[in-house]
Amino acid sequence: MPLRINVVTIFPDFFRGPLGLSIPSRAAAAGSVTYNLVDLRDFTHDKHRTVDDAPYGGGAGMVMKPQPFFEAVESLGAKPPVVLLSPRGKVFSHDDALRFAEGEELTLLCGHYKDIDQRVADHLATEEISLGDFVLSGGEAAALAIIDATVRLLPGAMSDLDSARGDSFSGRGLSAPSYTRPPEYRGHAVPEVLLSGDHARIERWRAEEGKRLTDERTRK
Repeated sequence: MPLRINVVTIFPDFFRGPLGLSIPSRAAAAGSVTYNLVDLRDFTHDKHRTVDDAPYGGGAGMVMKPQPFFEAVESLGAKPPVVLLSPRGKVFSHDDALRFAEGEELTLLCGHYKDIDQRVADHLATEEISLGDFVLSGGEAAALAIIDATVRLLPGAMSDLDSARGDSFSGRGLSAPSYTRPPEYRGHAVPEVLLSGDHARIERWRAEEGKRLTDERTRK
């Protein structure tokens, strides 16, 4: 059964181009994933298709209303996880991508404007996820990043699954640096060990370099 990814957003067109390219498109063509773009405005009940309103208590910005989100998710009959993209959420990791890739369904809720009514986080979403300690103009870019990280792990998405398994964070820390032809460019040479043909030495070098880079990042 393919993974079903639902994206609830006021900008469904934001996703059509990226999901039709590269790995996300290949995963869909392989039958490993289906994408369901849900326009939040289809679940409004006024002629202006209003999804936001002024915040209770005053203050700047507009807050997205709970009702369209609840009705959109209910219309899907969505199974967990229902993920709200939010700067308040825990930071997305490779382990999350693995967890989502092993599931049957993933629903991503994309906010916009100043904030989303907290009742969506408390009583609709099953978890909140962030990409890091910064603020985007909306959840769409974050949703695309999560989709890409997830679907590349599905069967048929990549012609060489070993390439994905060798990436950074795949069961370890950072991966070692990569090089390709030419062996020297503008006076900058590829490490000799990679040209040696000695696979045992190369694997040791890659393990040591990955550990060094991981340790450096940890110290920062």
